[in-house]
Amino acid sequence: MQLPHSDILDIAHFSRLFDNKSECYKLFWFQAIARKIKEGQKTITFETLIDEMIADAWYMVLEYRLNLGPNDALERVVHRLGEISNMKSCEKKDVVLEYVKTCKDKEVLAMKRTLSYNVPYRLQAPFMESMKGKEWNRSGENLAERINQEQRLMYYFLQFSGLNTQIQIQEEWVDYIDRNYEIIQGWVELNLIQYLQRRNPSVPGIVDKLYPPKERNLEKVKKYWKMLVSIKPVCEIYGENPLNEKNISIDHFVPWSYVAHDELWNLTPTTRSINSSKSNSLPDWNMYFPLLCKMEYLSYELMWEYPEVHKAFDKCAKEHLNNQEIRHKLYQSGLSEREFSGRLEEVMFPVYQSAKSMGFSSWSLRT
Repeated sequence: MQLPHSDILDIAHFSRLFDNKSECYKLFWFQAIARKIKEGQKTITFETLIDEMIADAWYMVLEYRLNLGPNDALERVVHRLGEISNMKSCEKKDVVLEYVKTCKDKEVLAMKRTLSYNVPYRLQAPFMESMKGKEWNRSGENLAERINQEQRLMYYFLQFSGLNTQIQIQEEWVDYIDRNYEIIQGWVELNLIQYLQRRNPSVPGIVDKLYPPKERNLEKVKKYWKMLVSIKPVCEIYGENPLNEKNISIDHFVPWSYVAHDELWNLTPTTRSINSSKSNSLPDWNMYFPLLCKMEYLSYELMWEYPEVHKAFDKCAKEHLNNQEIRHKLYQSGLSEREFSGRLEEVMFPVYQSAKSMGFSSWSLRT
């Protein structure tokens, strides 16, 4: 990705900040710096940036269950905070950030100190080609003093004092990052996606898992199922409660936090209370998948039997059936229930198994 040119800054070395990203810290550290610059800050403490890193990683680690790396300190501190805080995995970032800022847990503070040991210094290594080998093997304060001797860096170190150590962003870099923030943020996100894809090779929708989701709109799906229940009696699959136009809620069979999409084949109508109870869990496959097949095949039959249902299906499919291969496989005419169920299993079972391997807990309303 081409970064904006500058006549006065070393953009060639700047573009190499993430060349060696065996761990994720550089990405989160720089992202926090760029955000603080955008907010008008030029002098920032280690702790402020590390708190931002933790809050940025919260949703990825706890809600999306993404792996940040083997024995990753950022991932570990997020899990520790999840254990002691009683905050939801989908908690808003500002709430998480406020908790992290005031947390005095000894383990959390130790992990925050671990995060401060390398990345504040190593991020700018591409600018410091003269520093070789053992020159990097110094204590934090001595290393900061050595780095401060270099020319034309993005930032320098002030008032060295553990997590209260400050960095001062140079004015020309403040101007460059602020002026080109959207492009630079896109560059960071591209590198983060590439990193996360390597660490989570079987996980779908990485590009949609960098941030908490925007509000999802399932109204077309709900409207479609309301039409179906007005034509034929339908019971939801978990508690076998009769559905009507007033009590329908749309559930992701494999949790949204894993699939990161609203594809029709993974959506089933249920009630609000059951949807809330199931939450982010995986339904017991042997118990509920056969019932899901029957429900989906009922939709399939009514879609081919009633022109008005087919019209509603087509409207729904424009937003909720984005894979044309799956659409042809599941929704072509003339399928028997056995054929339809077999094809649905071919689509869903690998996704289900992958989510299960990521640690999503099994759930049943009957236990």
